[in-house]
Amino acid sequence: MGVLMSKKQQVEKVQKCTAVVSAFQAGLKDRAVTVKQAEGQVEEGEGHAKTNPDEKNTQDAVQEENDNSASPSTSQQASAPTRDECNVNQEAWSRLRDGKGVEPEDLDKTHQLTPPAFVRPKREPDDDQPIEVDLYKKEEPRSDEMCDVCEVWTADDLYPCRICTRVFHDGCLRELGYLRAEALQEMRDTAHTVTGWSCYYCDNLNLLLTEEEMYSLMETFKQCKIIPESCLVSDELLQYRHFVSKQQFEKDLTDEQEEEVLAQFAALDPEKKGHIEWSDFLYFESLAVLRKFRTENSLVRLLTAKERDTARSVFQGLDLDKDGVITRAECRQAQQSWFEKLKKDSQSCNVSISHVGPICESSPASSGSERSKNDDSRPVTWADFLRESGIYILAARPNSSAMHIRLPL
Repeated sequence: MGVLMSKKQQVEKVQKCTAVVSAFQAGLKDRAVTVKQAEGQVEEGEGHAKTNPDEKNTQDAVQEENDNSASPSTSQQASAPTRDECNVNQEAWSRLRDGKGVEPEDLDKTHQLTPPAFVRPKREPDDDQPIEVDLYKKEEPRSDEMCDVCEVWTADDLYPCRICTRVFHDGCLRELGYLRAEALQEMRDTAHTVTGWSCYYCDNLNLLLTEEEMYSLMETFKQCKIIPESCLVSDELLQYRHFVSKQQFEKDLTDEQEEEVLAQFAALDPEKKGHIEWSDFLYFESLAVLRKFRTENSLVRLLTAKERDTARSVFQGLDLDKDGVITRAECRQAQQSWFEKLKKDSQSCNVSISHVGPICESSPASSGSERSKNDDSRPVTWADFLRESGIYILAARPNSSAMHIRLPL
């Protein structure tokens, strides 16, 4: 608690100092303008003293009066915005004094709220190397204190991401246009609950792909005439799967595999709209690319500290004897548990888990019916659990209730 307060105090101190400096600079400007006005009045008085009233031209005096009444002086024009700036500084100081900071509605959206530039990751030389993650040492990362969009701290109305440490104002997200009205309301309802809410960085699984991986995926879309940002019906998904099967395995899908594609379509369309959204289709294909080109170790490196802490809690909940080992059946149970809290309808959740299967013979889940009891009881260590669960933890990131991966049976 002391660390939180110290960080908060530092933020308040910085903001207050900034407001004080701005107010001080504004005061100097006011003072300079006042001095100039006084000097102008003195010079004008001296000029009148030196001029003989008898020799003054009546027409010149009338002209001077007309000029003065027609337009304000330069110093008066300069003092107007300065007074406005002082008022703004005083209001900002009042908000800081009350502990509320600067409200998002008071920001200049045209200059401060700019959409972020998404930069795709690059593979590092050690991506495929195993990473040591301590089972009994929780990381407990703290959420940021300032909005990721406007970089301003407020005492209230900051919504945290359940995956990363970013926090956001709902007003900032609305101004950026990243969330529609329904998504904004969902964020307000879930961000501070156990379910949580994923920000637009973490929700978009496609951002995990490198430039090369994305290029390969887009080429497949082009060859199959998939139009980006468009919804897909079941026939289009079947046609796409047939094309991928011919490209990878040089054969068409069997009748059983077609049924599995239709079951996957149902899992991607939990609300029974008759079509799947482009984002859900893109996330599913992005996970397929990650599964194809990345090793399990590289997928573990994509997990955030919050996700690793959640994985620790799940594993420790299954490891009742505290020996650091669980069974294979318990591991599969945990892999399915990542998605249960994201389901709004328990019936749709049960359908998607029980009916969604692999669409190709090389899938790890294709041999689920042949799995023996010995395999179910095979021990799984914490390191093995994290490597095998990495792809499922990533698949649970989106806020959508659609199932973006085939779960193990």
